[in-house]
Amino acid sequence: MYPVDLHMHTVASTHAYSTLHDYVFHAKQNGIKLFAITDHGPDMADAPHYWHFINMKIWPRVIDGVGVLRGIEANIKNTQGDIDCTGPMLDVMDLIVAGFHEPVFPPADKATHTEAMIAAMASGQVHIISHPGNPKFPVDIPAIAEAAARYDVALEINNSSFTTSRVGSEPNCRAVAAAVRDAGGRLAFGSDSHTAFTLGDFEHCLRITKEVGFPEDRILNVTPRRLLDFLEQRSGKTIAEFADF
Repeated sequence: MYPVDLHMHTVASTHAYSTLHDYVFHAKQNGIKLFAITDHGPDMADAPHYWHFINMKIWPRVIDGVGVLRGIEANIKNTQGDIDCTGPMLDVMDLIVAGFHEPVFPPADKATHTEAMIAAMASGQVHIISHPGNPKFPVDIPAIAEAAARYDVALEINNSSFTTSRVGSEPNCRAVAAAVRDAGGRLAFGSDSHTAFTLGDFEHCLRITKEVGFPEDRILNVTPRRLLDFLEQRSGKTIAEFADF
């Protein structure tokens, strides 16, 4: 098990069922040292208002010994790579995950999806692309892996894509892991928890990366320090409260 989870949703996204307190409790119970709350960006129908993201600054950085990152799962909106995390929101975010969601970006064709995803990575605002193996949004997998390595953006292996969401993702996820391996890029694991009970569940992420021989030194979740160094490298910002993580 890895002690960092980079994708989960709270009751602020109303199709999820756990609070920040719930996640901290389960993190302590299950050896998770650092996690990011990544509720859906405000263009989703049931997402929190943008004030929710701006006000994340009131959260303690460390709660009962568990580090909490201020994040978002933003929506890729168009082929220009625009996302629904802008203006003052950007100043608050530690981690920006971005991906396709049907209510914001209706599925089109492989070329359109690939163009939009690469443009989002090229923007310099996105740290992780969420569930790039979603079969409803086919992409040119070698092309996105090469772009991710070039722009130092991690592609996500999303554990819920093997269980409750995005049926049929497994072959694509395996191909993503292999392409990122060959391109020299990074992977991020996300439980994509919508209830705290699955926080840190990377069963299928670990299986897929083992099957393709993905090097562990390019997985962001292996230690808190690896993830924090990645964020500092990308943003130039150091989070003082995490100095000992």
